[in-house]
Amino acid sequence: MIGDSMKKIAIIGSTGSIGTQTLDVVREHPEDFDVVALSAGRNIKLLREQIKEFHPKYVSVQNEEDLKALREEFGDSIEWGYGMDGLSMVTTAPEAEIVVTAIVGMIGIQPTIDAINAGKTIALANKETMVCAGHIIIPLAKEKGVKILPVDSEHSAIFQSLQGNNENKISRILLTCSGGAFRGMSRDELSKVTLQDALKNPNWSMGKKVTIDSASLVNKGLEVMEAHWLFNVPAEKIEVVVQPESVLHSAVEYEDGAVIGQMGVPDMRLPIEYALYFPYRKSLSGDRLDLFKYGTLHFEKPDKDTFRGLPLAYEALRRGGNVPTVFNAANEAAVRLFLDGKISFLQIYDMIEKAMKQVSFIENPSLDEILETKQETEDCLEKR
Repeated sequence: MIGDSMKKIAIIGSTGSIGTQTLDVVREHPEDFDVVALSAGRNIKLLREQIKEFHPKYVSVQNEEDLKALREEFGDSIEWGYGMDGLSMVTTAPEAEIVVTAIVGMIGIQPTIDAINAGKTIALANKETMVCAGHIIIPLAKEKGVKILPVDSEHSAIFQSLQGNNENKISRILLTCSGGAFRGMSRDELSKVTLQDALKNPNWSMGKKVTIDSASLVNKGLEVMEAHWLFNVPAEKIEVVVQPESVLHSAVEYEDGAVIGQMGVPDMRLPIEYALYFPYRKSLSGDRLDLFKYGTLHFEKPDKDTFRGLPLAYEALRRGGNVPTVFNAANEAAVRLFLDGKISFLQIYDMIEKAMKQVSFIENPSLDEILETKQETEDCLEKR
């Protein structure tokens, strides 16, 4: 049950992995959702198809040239935007009730803040928003009375495991991961891996950047920081557990020792749909979890000596201030270089560590200072 009227949604990053799967959920329940606003980067071919199918009132693209081409095709019945102003136009669209932040990178912070100020419910898939600006986002959401509903599989699992237990104390969060493409490898083996190797996630279908982050465990480090802000749990109470089958999506241990988790097949549509329908559940097509098929589930400690992105993330969280932004910005820069074939896989860790040592510390950064930190981090790493 969703109510008597259609829920109106806006999506930033509509042509990416989370964006397209969000639209899959909408297709499955067209009677419940109205897509009023979309934004995309440079995948104009796919965006054009989405406009024809969903008829949004607001559309934003990355640059003005693409905007002009789309406007010529679709006319002025759509309100057009581009760049950062366009993203904010989409997230503050007057008709929108819930905003899906499916965009990748720190570019998602400002439009998310704008959406919160406009009173929109946030279906959060942009982890950089919390990693870099959690100290801004969480107080602002409380002030505005805005719900932040996590879309990441792991954070959705934690959120689901917390329902009905608001008055009970958390002992720890068990944040699971598949282990990525290189689970079990030594540092020497990692020194020889290729880009093609890194893009082979064993269980999940994701964009290139997130898949690389999964292989390095940097993604899990970012998720530790995100969990800290979303659930108000300190770093020492967030434990990463490698769960290779990706069946247990995360769990919460309460002070009496009870562990409550969420299980299911690896399918991002489930956490997306849960956020869109919250607090209700609705039918969803696809495979169902067959425990007899799996037979045995495995749980392992992450190899923090080899996959150094994880301990570096814990260090960034404990140091606080703008250090998580440095961690994130350094990783973004390093992954771009790795995707371009300019550095090796292990150099991703070296670049993150270098930036964390050299970039100026700011204890309580404003949004402008967060963006300045990103620039300083990139400048630092250009001096390789």
